[in-house]
Amino acid sequence: MSPFDHFISSFDEGIKKQDLQKLTLSNYKGPESELKNVYIKLVLIKRELMLSFVYRYKTKDVTKNFNSSDALATILNLTEFKGFRNISLQRTNEILHFQRNKKGDWMERRENVKEETFVNLLHDKQKERKITDLSKPYLQSLNLTDASGKVYKNAQDKWKQINHYIEVLSSSLVELPKDKKLNIVDMGAGKGYLTFALYDYLKSSLQQDVLVNGVEFREDLVEFCNQVAKDSAFDDLHFVQGTIENYKPEEKVDVLIALHACDTATDDAIYKGLQDESALIVVAPCCHKQVRRELEKFKAKNELVFMLKYGIFLERHAEMLTDSIRALVLEYYGYETRVMQFISDQHTPKNVMIVGLKKEVNPNKQTQILEKLKSIQEYFGIGYHHLVRLCGLDR
Repeated sequence: MSPFDHFISSFDEGIKKQDLQKLTLSNYKGPESELKNVYIKLVLIKRELMLSFVYRYKTKDVTKNFNSSDALATILNLTEFKGFRNISLQRTNEILHFQRNKKGDWMERRENVKEETFVNLLHDKQKERKITDLSKPYLQSLNLTDASGKVYKNAQDKWKQINHYIEVLSSSLVELPKDKKLNIVDMGAGKGYLTFALYDYLKSSLQQDVLVNGVEFREDLVEFCNQVAKDSAFDDLHFVQGTIENYKPEEKVDVLIALHACDTATDDAIYKGLQDESALIVVAPCCHKQVRRELEKFKAKNELVFMLKYGIFLERHAEMLTDSIRALVLEYYGYETRVMQFISDQHTPKNVMIVGLKKEVNPNKQTQILEKLKSIQEYFGIGYHHLVRLCGLDR
């Protein structure tokens, strides 16, 4: 058997036995100047065994998935004379190296593996969860886990959302001051899923001294959450009945959170955080009606007006404008601002999160932002933006 025939045989056997660790193609001599390597591994995608190809270019990676027959055909094409000249095939018990010389002949070298390893067929790398102790009482009270600490099947999406929320905020939370007890307000706390998780993470993982208040309009949810907090011995977590507009904190707010506050309620929340110069402001906006009404009212004539005759584009246009202006206002007041996806858009299209971390105010940048805000509103025909008006930046 020739070395290359041996490679094909071992590759095929590695798929059948599912002990193929990885396959690496290197020493590329083909026409694609940016292509460096191809990395191949077994994966399970929707319960079907596939091979994942990662094409490593100089500035990017491209991933393609193939079934076994198409994978072999692709490898044969990639390893032609004007292609990859080195192949490294690793299985759980051996590593085979194949090299093509200048004459086009393949040579083989075998390497024993000192310790057999497990083949992970999961397509996605499993993320490290920030909330690790699933036995805590609040998780059971919120119907996320059973008595043994196992996440209920119908709570999997909510559990992923909670962990992603903490993951997104974790890099900002570690920058909060450590020399004081932080006053954190979560406006529109609902049933408290994210409020409880945030409190748990700050107290248990970061050892941060905090007082957390969840603000919720529905009195029955407030009573429920306070009972869960008491049963969980979360002594510095409290829920109060009220609205974002009317809530008046007893002390300066260090961290302000408002998730899915409807329309201008998000602006009201941001404004409260700006007034207190909060160290961290986090909002996930919802229902961008105010700016949409402005767009419909003034109907500005510009190069983008052709899009606005479609209702769905008008809605998205209003969302992007509203939140972009909110981000600019935060930057005006010295916040390092990030805009990111909060949760997967397969669950809800309202998935944007704006995170502002308080830094130094830059007067030169403030002047530039004021000019930009004015030009944006004129260009798009926005008579006013609620947050801009609250802050007095439209004068």
